[in-house]
Amino acid sequence: MRVALLAGGTGGAKLAAGMQEELGADLAVIANTGDDVEALGVHVSPDPDLITYWLSGEIDEERGWGISGDAFVVFERLEQLGAPSWFGLSDRDLAACLYRCQFLADGGRPTDAQAQIARGLGVEARVLPMSDSPVRTRIVTPGGSRGLQEYLILDGGQPQVLGVELEGIESAEPTAEVLEAIRVAEAIVIGPSNPVISIGPILALPGLREAIAASPAPVLAVSPYVAGAVVKGPTDRFMEGLGRPTTAAGVASLYAGLIDAMVVDEGDPDPPPAEIPTLAAPTLMEGAAGRVRVARTVLDYAATLGPS
Repeated sequence: MRVALLAGGTGGAKLAAGMQEELGADLAVIANTGDDVEALGVHVSPDPDLITYWLSGEIDEERGWGISGDAFVVFERLEQLGAPSWFGLSDRDLAACLYRCQFLADGGRPTDAQAQIARGLGVEARVLPMSDSPVRTRIVTPGGSRGLQEYLILDGGQPQVLGVELEGIESAEPTAEVLEAIRVAEAIVIGPSNPVISIGPILALPGLREAIAASPAPVLAVSPYVAGAVVKGPTDRFMEGLGRPTTAAGVASLYAGLIDAMVVDEGDPDPPPAEIPTLAAPTLMEGAAGRVRVARTVLDYAATLGPS
């Protein structure tokens, strides 16, 4: 089965890792780039890199980000020399960002840079940045507008969310690779990443929703809520900021008219979305076996849905 998976942070990345075990090169992961940032003199692409590290098996699973066992020697020296220290990069993570920075400076595309990083790390699946054009997510708070990384790191994700702005989204467009992955997909899956800041920028790209709607493949989402709560991250704060319920049904409302079905956690105490079919199953992805189990559940369910 050829699958296009929309993903951003940890939940979607973990599902991607499980799906890669089942699908190999037939998996295309469409990655959010709205939280890209310039830091320490390099172009950092947090979500595509996070997904790549989960797929390569290098991820620090305890933290949920970064590279396992990596040191911060270069970052600590930069900090000692006076560089801004709010955005930390470990040595091997910085190496990927340096490679990307030089690749782009030489006139290359972010899509091709990410493809080479993934190949270099032995990743089978394709990791596709959602766009080669810059999109930057900004969070509107009572104290003003903040870049997403500043909000998450400097503010700790604590201020009330009054709104979300996507700078550059009007002039951005999905890459040819993204549109082709959707066109040939036999199933399109929206991963259990933050629906507002991880999936939202992907779906906001001009033409992306239309491309998904035009595909005959079934479209299903995986709820990020496990037993009624998110496993990691400020999803609730962003759902509340958009006036949506902090439930699987609230998430489904953001994808209304786009998804044909949803996988929800069997321990979720809240009612599932009523307007689409749902499958209740264990969705907590603990360890490699847990990731594969959830991936297989999603793929098997997608196979039962048929063309949309």
